[in-house]
Amino acid sequence: MGRRNRRKRRSNRGRFAVLYRLLTFVVICGAIVAALALFFKVESIEVQGAERYAQEDVVAASGVDLGDNLFLMDKYEVANRIRSELSYVETVRIVRKLPSTLCITITESRVALAVEQDEVLWLLSGAGKIVDTVTSGTREYPAVTGLVLKEPRIGETFRAENEDAGRVLLDMLQRLREKDMLKDVQAIHLEDASVITMRYLNRFTVQIPWNADMDYKLNYLLAVVERLEDNEKGTINMTQDHKVNFIPD
Repeated sequence: MGRRNRRKRRSNRGRFAVLYRLLTFVVICGAIVAALALFFKVESIEVQGAERYAQEDVVAASGVDLGDNLFLMDKYEVANRIRSELSYVETVRIVRKLPSTLCITITESRVALAVEQDEVLWLLSGAGKIVDTVTSGTREYPAVTGLVLKEPRIGETFRAENEDAGRVLLDMLQRLREKDMLKDVQAIHLEDASVITMRYLNRFTVQIPWNADMDYKLNYLLAVVERLEDNEKGTINMTQDHKVNFIPD
């Protein structure tokens, strides 16, 4: 009988010890949260990387006010607000600099291509985001033709009426960006259902099949251009597997 009582007392002490440790942990966490809320307030906001936008525009878009808690804010929500409000912003990085500074670093999109629709030029970034509109004919931009945008909205990635065309163009833009070729593209034509035609370096008309491995084809194009003379112009036909035909102008 005495032995059972001793075991029961030890069991009770064990349960109370677990409960005590749990309560202690909760109290410590509460104290930490209270300290963070009390001491780490936003007293200054630094903005880096902004060229098109003023620092005040970025701060306003962030939704962060002086006096907000530095740690309790959701930095991912802040970044999403900036990208949503400022269409040319492509990436946002939020860093807390103790004790009281919030650092916002952004990169801005460059206009890569334009799609003309309903007498409006919809300007696309290299990531396929619609960053702006201008009146048709007001300025020359690299053009995409043969593409119909579906319910275009500034600040959103474009969608195409022809989903295959949209998918192929997005893949092509990604590959061109990765290889630092996008700046040398003057036009992309998607009217032909079997062949994409791209104007490149203002010297070459490049023909690529719709179902091509775009990464492979663009690497092949770079190798071909490197072997041509600087004054050569013409059509680079890449519609055949593992074969390229250059037709001089």
